[in-house]
Amino acid sequence: MTTTGTLAPGASVVVVGTGQAGFQFAASLRDAGHTGPLTLVGDEPGLPYQRPPLSKAYLGATADGSAVLLRTEAFYTSRDIRVRPRTRVSALDTAARRLELSGGERLHYDHLVLATGTRARPLPVPGTDLAGVAVLRTLTDADSLRVALAEPRDVVIIGGGFIGMEVAAAAVVRGHRVTVVESLDRPMARAVAPAISGYLTELHRSHGVRLLLGRAVRELHGSSGAVRSVELDDGEKIDADLVLIGIGALPNTDLAAEAGLGVCPVTGGIEVDEHLRTSDPHISAIGDCASYPSVHAPGPTRLESVQNAVDHARHLAARLTTGVSAGYRSVPWFWTHQYDAKLQIAGLGTPGDDHVLLGDDTSGSFSVLRFSGDRLVAVESVNKPSDHMAARKILAPGGRRPEPTDARQDGFELRTFLRGR
Repeated sequence: MTTTGTLAPGASVVVVGTGQAGFQFAASLRDAGHTGPLTLVGDEPGLPYQRPPLSKAYLGATADGSAVLLRTEAFYTSRDIRVRPRTRVSALDTAARRLELSGGERLHYDHLVLATGTRARPLPVPGTDLAGVAVLRTLTDADSLRVALAEPRDVVIIGGGFIGMEVAAAAVVRGHRVTVVESLDRPMARAVAPAISGYLTELHRSHGVRLLLGRAVRELHGSSGAVRSVELDDGEKIDADLVLIGIGALPNTDLAAEAGLGVCPVTGGIEVDEHLRTSDPHISAIGDCASYPSVHAPGPTRLESVQNAVDHARHLAARLTTGVSAGYRSVPWFWTHQYDAKLQIAGLGTPGDDHVLLGDDTSGSFSVLRFSGDRLVAVESVNKPSDHMAARKILAPGGRRPEPTDARQDGFELRTFLRGR
């Protein structure tokens, strides 16, 4: 354990960012007993909301944005958490411990938490300013996309990552003609093993999605100011009256960088130590924007996941109120729903991993174990929640992990290994 210092009872805490990380930190800080002023500042309208449903069920729902709210206004009132929506922070003065807001107001803090999240990565080709070209990062984006999907369309999705494949599933189920263009040779290649990509490829194609792999976009073409087609690198043109750009995200680090805080050259995130502290002892960073040293990865890590945002927030709240920390060590985990497939991932794989398949990858229920040498580093499970839950416990620091020779034995099961351990 490391002694890190505690907040004074009346210390003023400001959180920049009203996403999952910012919300969870504020809730956890109050739960831990801090009574000083607590303010959440965000540039989006409204209260903090859940982001995962935006690319899944929300696209087909008729409910308004209140359906994805993390809490109602009464929650913040009862806990004396001040939420400042539609408020942009224009500058950070670390010497004075002060934020300058877009309207000219200045806001003092004793401790500042940067939970600034990410923004959509732009596609560097002509035509992205045409009407009908969309991204999906915010509730406003999702509302616009839901309106656009209200009638049958030719939908082209650029990017075969989590968001691209989730939107493809949601759109084709609603009767749209969907094409996914992915520059790599398989969907979700940066996140999952080839067996998982192969399963998802066949699943989407069986539902009518056209997958164009190893292809790049050259230009978007339109008429009367609206998109009409997508031109690929080989000259092929695909009809499109709705294009979703889903080629990843960039961390929002401008505020931190302009204030002189470190930004990791590898991950692009705000640099923090294992206690989630920046180079300024009065400033911490959490969630999608933070680059931290993970015991589950060989180098600096920046993750975009609800689990990471929530666990970062809880860890930081505990550190600030108890003054001690063993360092952030939570096992990363992720999930996605596509059609009737639930993919759950525990741990962090790397491109050079060895893979061991548990089960039949054509059955719709199987897992892939990923090994770095003889060390289990990740488990990816399709419709196998028991494997996922066992994997999260096995991958926790300190316990024995199965080796490839164990996993290749007939009848090997993660649950049985866990019980035996």
